[in-house]
Amino acid sequence: MSDADNLGFTPNEMMTIAASRALKSDDVCFVGIGAPSAACNVARLTHAPDITLIYESGTIGTAPNVLPLSIGDGELCETAVTTVAVPEMFRYWLQGGRISIGFLGAAQLDKFGNINTTVIGDYAHPKTRLPGGGGAPEIATSSRQVYITMAQSKRGMVEKIDFFTSFGHGDGGDHRKRLGIGTAGPTLLITDLAIWKPDSVTKEFTVVSLHPGVSREQVQETCGWAVKFAEALDETPAPTELELNTLRDLQARTKAAHQGTAKGKAA
Repeated sequence: MSDADNLGFTPNEMMTIAASRALKSDDVCFVGIGAPSAACNVARLTHAPDITLIYESGTIGTAPNVLPLSIGDGELCETAVTTVAVPEMFRYWLQGGRISIGFLGAAQLDKFGNINTTVIGDYAHPKTRLPGGGGAPEIATSSRQVYITMAQSKRGMVEKIDFFTSFGHGDGGDHRKRLGIGTAGPTLLITDLAIWKPDSVTKEFTVVSLHPGVSREQVQETCGWAVKFAEALDETPAPTELELNTLRDLQARTKAAHQGTAKGKAA
């Protein structure tokens, strides 16, 4: 049994809740499916009720009762303030600079926040073919800031990604600026073990907060590069009862809905 189990929550629950806390009511957030979607909706149901959630399919101001299976899930359109065409979503909303936070996941990630969601291994003969970039490359460059969430593993957090799907900070430093990308890029990485922020100069992700019960050694053991830790290292506050109950209720409704039971459709 892990330290997290003894404290009454799992590492994934800590990750989702820590990610949700980074969002504010006045954010306009372009949401990825999976962990980003869970974090954004926990924020909406707790401390950020006025947050505007936008999904790639064109749904604006959506307030799903259950977590969507994909961007095409009817739950998103049914609960949205409005739904626009995908070209309008990207050209007017995203590329028009109206998205404050792009929230992405990653299959592979390097220390500068570059993301691979395309293939593992050689592109022509991959070990695993992944879903691809979708709108993530545009989200990564056009959102004012990018938040990334993923569970730590040496397989996922690597020195060099196998395929460059979404641009983070490139080779570090001012690489984004040199390419004419005016947005901030990845400013936050939330894993199941820690919270990371990019160094102000090198842009390399640095651990600024360890989750409860997590050691530096655990973070390094599950990361494929030499981890840097902030001089003043914080401890992430444990989830509150409200946060945990909100997340667990959301997940329970989602599971019930996807199993086709009436419980998932309850308000």
